Amino acid sequence: MHLTETAYAKINLALHVRGRREDGYHELETLFAFAADGDVLTAKPNGDLTLSITGPFADGLEADEGNLVLQAAKALKAASGTRQGASISLDKRLPIASGIGGGSADAAAALRLLSKLWNIDLPDEQLLTIASGLGADVPACLRSETVFGSGVGEQLTPFETDSISGVPILLVNPLKPCPTGPVFKSWDGIDRGALDKQNWRDARNDLEPPAIALVPEISEVQAMLKAQAGANLVRMSGSGATCFGLFETETARDAAANTIMRQQPGWWQLPTVLR
Repeated sequence: MHLTETAYAKINLALHVRGRREDGYHELETLFAFAADGDVLTAKPNGDLTLSITGPFADGLEADEGNLVLQAAKALKAASGTRQGASISLDKRLPIASGIGGGSADAAAALRLLSKLWNIDLPDEQLLTIASGLGADVPACLRSETVFGSGVGEQLTPFETDSISGVPILLVNPLKPCPTGPVFKSWDGIDRGALDKQNWRDARNDLEPPAIALVPEISEVQAMLKAQAGANLVRMSGSGATCFGLFETETARDAAANTIMRQQPGWWQLPTVLR
């Protein structure tokens, strides 16, 4: 028996950094959304827990104890008391250190996948507690639905809107790693105000300036997206370097993808829709 689960790409439609905490983390407000595509995990029963990694971005990832997929599997196994194992395969389709979930989405998908494979039915709150122990974004990725995040991103508040689901989106990354730690460390420390959830299109991503300082190509990606017909919002996701454009129609999105591919064939892109 094989089961498959998508690790949906995480999109920060807006991200306001409100302050730096003494523990080194940052207080923030963000609107999480998720694309319909992402990495793909497959699992089948096995005596032990094993992980193999394939896909275009498998290089540079180790299938060892430091991998969040295995950490998620072990945490779920310990919390449930099951003695079952699994052979897990990760098809790594999203760039690494790219601001769209990555390991957090993979860990969350592993929790969903193995809960089904092992026939475990833990309460939602217990699963969210496990997710929180794996990383600040993992609880939001576990739900993979539009939600407002605060604290360090782990405090989630429902956000319902009919204007997001199905919206065409184009993700573009210049294939330059943009690690989260250095970006947050370079934030200027200025609180520019709260995120108005209802007017998120007029909000911002406070990590764009420090990310662009570290990876100047981000500004090139944004400029190219803004130049495309039908793009009505362009912003960086998370700590970068992936940027997104929301489009009026799938036709406009696909035309933009073709144009960018011709002009920058070395960039990564994903034309998809929001869940």
